[in-house]
Amino acid sequence: MAVIERYTLPEMGQLWTDSYKLKTWLQVEIAVCEAQAELGYIPKEAVAEIKEKANFDPQRVLEIEEEVRHDVIAFLTNVNEYVGDAGRYIHLGLTSSDVLDTALALQLVASLNLILERLEELIQALRYQAQQHRNTVMVGRSHGIHAEPITFGFKLAGWLAEVLRNRERLVNLRSTISVGKISGAVGTYANVDPRVEALSCQYLGLEPDTASTQVISRDRHAEFVQQLALLASSVERFAVEIRNLQRTDVLEVEEYFSKGQKGSSAMPHKRNPIRSERLTGIARIIRSYTVAALENVALWHERDISHSSVERVMLPDTCILTHFMLKEITNLVKNLLVYPDNMKRNMNVYGGVIFSQRVLLTLVEKGMSREEAYKVVQKCAHEAWNKEEGNFHDLVCQNTQVTQYLSADDIEKCFDPQHHLKNLDAVYQRLGI
Repeated sequence: MAVIERYTLPEMGQLWTDSYKLKTWLQVEIAVCEAQAELGYIPKEAVAEIKEKANFDPQRVLEIEEEVRHDVIAFLTNVNEYVGDAGRYIHLGLTSSDVLDTALALQLVASLNLILERLEELIQALRYQAQQHRNTVMVGRSHGIHAEPITFGFKLAGWLAEVLRNRERLVNLRSTISVGKISGAVGTYANVDPRVEALSCQYLGLEPDTASTQVISRDRHAEFVQQLALLASSVERFAVEIRNLQRTDVLEVEEYFSKGQKGSSAMPHKRNPIRSERLTGIARIIRSYTVAALENVALWHERDISHSSVERVMLPDTCILTHFMLKEITNLVKNLLVYPDNMKRNMNVYGGVIFSQRVLLTLVEKGMSREEAYKVVQKCAHEAWNKEEGNFHDLVCQNTQVTQYLSADDIEKCFDPQHHLKNLDAVYQRLGI
């Protein structure tokens, strides 16, 4: 029993060329012939001849299609021009969707494998940077407003955890999409033995669909697009964060700016986060395809062809763009410029107002009511916040209500950022870094 040749995976764009698509069609047709020969339905000698002679010319297929207006018939006609009489055993008992949907599964699996390879590179880049900046202290923000200290490595650890969840989803998705069907018109196996389907799928590295109609149900393909859209949205989240941290008034991280690169045709000083902005835009495109993918699920009866034109655009675009996004974000993370001094500067604006909770809790620990402590600390914080040179630390030290409860040493401990970082190792341990 021969095993169908495994083609070396090219880059993503090549997986969606007409030539590669037709190559997968031929893989499916030969797999079916081998299965039928194994079960005694066609001569093994004919299969050997088919495998030796079978070929196609993409341009010739298009020429024939111009006349017959049917892509699979055009393909089979061209293949038979190479094979000759033995070609009568090709496509025996099949319907077009047997070939189209099973071959599409091969393209989707190959695409997913490339995406997973790129995802692994992103995982390694995030692991490295999260470790490098494990102790790089910066301010955490909620609602875009300064909150409490974190580290930049902790932020990256959150990105890593999200990417790992995406990887798990995509690995599971590979099983969902690795499905073929060789069940004939409307899926009843009237003219093809179910064992042919089982053997063919085995040769191709697929599982037979549980209950196909004339097509594989499009919920599988909708899930495929939605999972890639979710991955794209994760990448966008990272890109948006980089864009925010690169703002001139923040400037805690920055995209690598190469020698000779220009940021603006008008303003020579500009260093813009163009790659992060590009990723944000591409994520919008990928997400837009989820609607089309979901609308493809509802086909008429056992099949119609309304999904076909959508998938010819949607699936290549989604796979190619997702693959590109992963290459871009990985390169961006690897070469990200990080500015710890700016992080420290931003963290201490207004004299350390971000330590207000520590002052509040320490006052409560020393005996002041929470309600009273909140009023006192908020008054100091807002007074500092409303002045250009406001200093929360000094105001706390000068507040008699505070000093009744806290010593100078107590106050200084409240402004130690290490208190906020003491338990972050738990997150790193969960991530294995």
